[in-house]
Amino acid sequence: MKCRLGYVSLALNLEKITSSSVVTYRYYKGLTSEQKINKLKKVTLSNLQDLEKILTYNMENDIHFYRLTSNLIPLATHPDVKDWDYRKYFNIDFKYIGNIIKKYDMRIDLHADQFNVINSTNKQIVEKTITNLYFLAMILEDINLSNSKIIIHVGGSSGGKKEALNRFITNFRLFPKIITDKIIIENDDKTFNIIDVLNLCNKLKVPMVLDAHHYKCNNEGEKLEDYIEDIFNTWNNDVWLPKIHYSSGRDDKLDRKHSDYIFANEFVDFIELVKNEIDRDFDIMLESKKKEKALFKLMDDLKRLKENWNYIDKTTFEIVR
Repeated sequence: MKCRLGYVSLALNLEKITSSSVVTYRYYKGLTSEQKINKLKKVTLSNLQDLEKILTYNMENDIHFYRLTSNLIPLATHPDVKDWDYRKYFNIDFKYIGNIIKKYDMRIDLHADQFNVINSTNKQIVEKTITNLYFLAMILEDINLSNSKIIIHVGGSSGGKKEALNRFITNFRLFPKIITDKIIIENDDKTFNIIDVLNLCNKLKVPMVLDAHHYKCNNEGEKLEDYIEDIFNTWNNDVWLPKIHYSSGRDDKLDRKHSDYIFANEFVDFIELVKNEIDRDFDIMLESKKKEKALFKLMDDLKRLKENWNYIDKTTFEIVR
């Protein structure tokens, strides 16, 4: 069983490098027409240039799994920002970024922001969600990563969980295929547990993302080992390996807030549980405040705790029995 570790968005070892610089609408409104488009172009170019630096840094450090920021293009979906055809202006730049990712054979995904709610009872929110998810889908298309994924939560629970899940299914089936082909669904830490999301994913035939920490915070006594194989099997018809999210609670195991680093002993217990149930390669996105620093520290801790594991490179380990 081989596992690759990844991290989210910001590389902390690269000072003053960020691919998610923003332009607020309030600031944008105060500019002249020429200043508006120039400002948007300038910030977007800066984001793409910094993204190139992050991707190169990832390659140099054997990081094969990375989550892009959803804020790559400022004001891309704002309804009052007109004539901002970023796809035309940066078509060549997107292709260049895509070529780097393919050259380094890196797995890339995106996470939709929490205000995107597919099962909302508010039609305007659903329509805005379509707009936002279409934007993310086109980012992946423009960098020639049409098979990459967009992670989303089930959303709200108005009317009760059963009704909310049915509403998700109804709305999801009305979304454009270019969006639904990329969606993967994650269990959350308050409402929709692994059983809810597994059943939903099987009905929609989309992959499920297990969030191991959310499982700890939100379960009804179900044992993860009874479901892990079925969760991984939702990926059987996809080009990618199963992926999970992993984090540690900030103050205790059930703290929903993420810790700076990963508690290595708990991580080892989790990996060995999965190994005992299903001997299958998968990727792990670490959702820690210290980003790639937490990844490197975890690898160091694992080498100390589990000397018998095989460490393939700086971010990849294998358990052979």
